[in-house]
Amino acid sequence: MSNEIYKALSDPTRRRILELLRDRDLTAGELATHFNLAKSTLSRHFVVLKNANLIHADKNGTTITYHLNLSVLEEALLSLMSAFKLSPQSNQLAYPEKTSSNDLGKYYET
Repeated sequence: MSNEIYKALSDPTRRRILELLRDRDLTAGELATHFNLAKSTLSRHFVVLKNANLIHADKNGTTITYHLNLSVLEEALLSLMSAFKLSPQSNQLAYPEKTSSNDLGKYYET
């Protein structure tokens, strides 16, 4: 996974933009109604997301419509899950823990 994707996903505003685009394509103006940010600030967030290839934009006259690039997002999430040995099917650790929380009492006396 590229550093651009980590950078893009590290910001809560950018993650919220991705959540909104998950439901449907939105124009810059439609996205702006969900945030109390200057248009220039929101534009910078769009640039970071585009550089990470998480979104793409179509311009029609003065209107820009943003689309989620779901395949890149899925690939990034699978890569991250793999790095932490998480299973995409069960959302659990791929390798079970060696000790359960009940076993910890044997090692730590209170």
